[in-house]
Amino acid sequence: MELNLQPLASSCFVSGQAFQEGDRVISFLVSSKASTEVMRYDVLASAREGFTTEGFIACSWTHAYKPRKAGENPERELKLTAENLFLTLADTAVEIAPENERLVQFLAIMLERKRVLRPKGRDPESNRDIFEHIKTKQLYRVPAGELSPEFFISIQEQLSVLVGGPAPKAEQESAIVAKAQDGVA
Repeated sequence: MELNLQPLASSCFVSGQAFQEGDRVISFLVSSKASTEVMRYDVLASAREGFTTEGFIACSWTHAYKPRKAGENPERELKLTAENLFLTLADTAVEIAPENERLVQFLAIMLERKRVLRPKGRDPESNRDIFEHIKTKQLYRVPAGELSPEFFISIQEQLSVLVGGPAPKAEQESAIVAKAQDGVA
């Protein structure tokens, strides 16, 4: 899974106030209702109550603002992969937001299968699954959950924003017809 994002803004989407180093910023990934595009909105934590959107909020995370250094490659940060989305959402410095718990669980399972994360058991105190990031050896505590059909139904909308939803039925039928015609020609 790869997603191209807009770079971190230098000012708050709600107030227009320029971010200062160390400011707490909330970044939102939002699916636009008008298109399939995923937009990034950066908002000062103090202005969170004023943030509204027409689209579906797929996920959000809070971080301290760091201005870009001279010579730093901004293109590198624009690609959002499953791995760096997991590392961002499951950051050990902050608590996983309740609306992101299912997404973090799903990403952990996916990255375990890709051998990016290694399961290390369950923490009996917090009832969370522990995963080790293979490259960094960092441990992440992921909320434990039942992988039931209800789990996958509940996360379906978030995933469709991040990886693209199914094509509308008319588009699917057109694609089938086009493939059939190509085979006949």
